[in-house]
Amino acid sequence: MRKEGPGPRLTRILACAALPLALVLAGCSSDSGDGDGDKKAKDDKDKSASSSASPGGDSAGSGSGVEQPQNVEAARFAKLPDACGSVSKRTVGNLLPAAKPKNGTAGKSSDLLARANCSWNSLDDNGVKGSQYRWMDVSYLRFDSEQALNLSGEQRAKDSFGKELAKAQATEGATDVKTSAASGVGDEAQAVVYKLRKTDADFSYATVVARTGNVVITLTYNGTGYAGAKNPTVEEITKGAVEATKNAVASVAAVNKDAGTVPGKGESPKPSTSAGTKAS
Repeated sequence: MRKEGPGPRLTRILACAALPLALVLAGCSSDSGDGDGDKKAKDDKDKSASSSASPGGDSAGSGSGVEQPQNVEAARFAKLPDACGSVSKRTVGNLLPAAKPKNGTAGKSSDLLARANCSWNSLDDNGVKGSQYRWMDVSYLRFDSEQALNLSGEQRAKDSFGKELAKAQATEGATDVKTSAASGVGDEAQAVVYKLRKTDADFSYATVVARTGNVVITLTYNGTGYAGAKNPTVEEITKGAVEATKNAVASVAAVNKDAGTVPGKGESPKPSTSAGTKAS
């Protein structure tokens, strides 16, 4: 048998000695890094998922330090009345004696829980004494509480009240504009009175903007005399508008008497203009 030289034999010995060391190093690297690390991460993930899914588990904002929206007060009123039935027949008869139709004309609305309106017009022909013209419109806007925005229905209605009042005060072409509190009407109310000339006649106007809870009511009443008839005074028109608005406020409470309130989660459409299409 041929004897190997010292060179090749030494090479094989070193190779055999190195092989177990490499395997050992590879095994240590795997055990100390990806193996235990992956297992720990997987255990933590499973615990987190189990905690989130279980009824008693922590979720964002529940003991985790994440701020949650505050619970806001539920809206007081859940419904709006039938706008055309919200002013009593007696009041309509006094303010618009020749109204046609007597039950008024309802405005169009895509959501009668959020907005509604009705209008009446009356031309009382008194022959040689001339004619008396009257027109009235009542509109409703109802607001739900919004938890996500931390806004109550009442606060949203207060914001809308200010906007509706500003619109009335800025009526185009109005003269002698005056604003005063309308006492005894809802939670807050303002009456805006002014003169307006149109159709070659001078009209006396009164717009009452009132808020009751989370509902805003805007009622406008106006009139003029034709063919020599005496024009109604601003005081007369204002008195009629306030009386009709009191009817409208009372109708909101009446229709919600047995309805309860919205359970706080509702987010009704955010109307920014008066309900329906107004005529004048």
